[in-house]
Amino acid sequence: MALPVVAIIGRPNVGKSSLLNALAGQMISIVEPTPGVTRDRVSALVGRDNRYFELVDTGGYGIVDADRLSGHIEQQIIQAIASAQLILFMVDIRDGVVPLDVTIAQLLRKHKLNVIGVANKADNARMFPAAGEFAKLGFGEFLCISVLENINKSVLLDRIYEELSHLEPGSPAEPVMKIAIVGKRNVGKSTLVNAMAGFERVIVSEIPGTTRDSVDVRIEKDGKTIIVIDTAGVRKKSSMADSIEFYSSVRAERSIRRADVVLFLIDATEPISQVDKTLARLIVSEYKSCIIVVNKWDLAKDSAVTSDYEDYLWKLMPALRYSPIAFTTATEAKNIQSVLDLAGEIFKQTTTWIPTPKLNAAFEQIKTDQPGTTKRRGAGPKGTGRPKIYYATQVAVNPITILMFVNKPDLFDEKYLRFIVNRLQSMLPIEEVPIKLLARAHRKQ
Repeated sequence: MALPVVAIIGRPNVGKSSLLNALAGQMISIVEPTPGVTRDRVSALVGRDNRYFELVDTGGYGIVDADRLSGHIEQQIIQAIASAQLILFMVDIRDGVVPLDVTIAQLLRKHKLNVIGVANKADNARMFPAAGEFAKLGFGEFLCISVLENINKSVLLDRIYEELSHLEPGSPAEPVMKIAIVGKRNVGKSTLVNAMAGFERVIVSEIPGTTRDSVDVRIEKDGKTIIVIDTAGVRKKSSMADSIEFYSSVRAERSIRRADVVLFLIDATEPISQVDKTLARLIVSEYKSCIIVVNKWDLAKDSAVTSDYEDYLWKLMPALRYSPIAFTTATEAKNIQSVLDLAGEIFKQTTTWIPTPKLNAAFEQIKTDQPGTTKRRGAGPKGTGRPKIYYATQVAVNPITILMFVNKPDLFDEKYLRFIVNRLQSMLPIEEVPIKLLARAHRKQ
């Protein structure tokens, strides 16, 4: 069953994103003194005593956005209001009632919603009486809180659960897979997310840098829940204009680390950039399963051939050669469901446990084929000799992690480990996912 939705609504810079982070217990929304940082609906699950709700942060109502996205932001707010069972109407106690607060109050009354008034930035009890002014907005007494000073957070949570108590308790469906969508700016990440969700869940604009937060979108496919993570477009660190872009980049990198499968979007109309190569290196270094999604394929030159483009990608990003490639047109939702199906197949591979006898049979074959029969020099003072693998066992999945018991770990350099990985991928049902190899000295009995 769907969880109750609690939406935080208010004008810019009253502390909505800080409240989401405080109630969720983790840094999800970007918090900056600059008004208008939040644009999309950013959500988090909050729960206690087996009762859960979805808390939604929204952009500041009435913001004059520098990138001309005010209409998009307002539409996201309206969608949040329409889906909510409870509204946290947030104001700034230091400013008192301002015209935008009145406008928001009129909007909320129009929708006839259950509302809790929240007066933020009440950093001490002496400020509490000033909240009486907000009663004229028509939602009773406003609860004084201070996100910064952690004042009355638990009281607010109690109020929220009390207001939702008439609803049947429910638990969130456990997602079977988390998919992070990453790429440089303006490659179509948000368009792809909306195509997967089947509706406009995140703002789409031709203006680069539209997405700032990493947004988790829960979708249902074949009766199972999948979390799709839309991320901000990555730029060169030297090109970042401000701290907002820096925090967006940090969240995009964090999304890669917590994903099960990464969809790495490439713009078919532009050459592979340094940013693309940097992202590829990050994906490889984190041992992440990945699908390279070549978007805007409809705009590629008429002479474009998929096999030629694949060769082009492998030449510039050889470390991602294990990753399958998909060609999409997100604006027309072409090949989108196939990409989701492929992500499921990749996830199945990266969570595969290889039976130990089958794994060691593969290693026996590798020993026969190995180029390491001549002497090799390792890093240590006794690092000269022939590398020898006695046996191996799988110790983890996602990524597939294999522990090898060997004679001298220093002899297993990067080139030789890459040879072993390539052979394992060709012999076992894990050909499209990364393999992490660990070498440990075998103790002779």
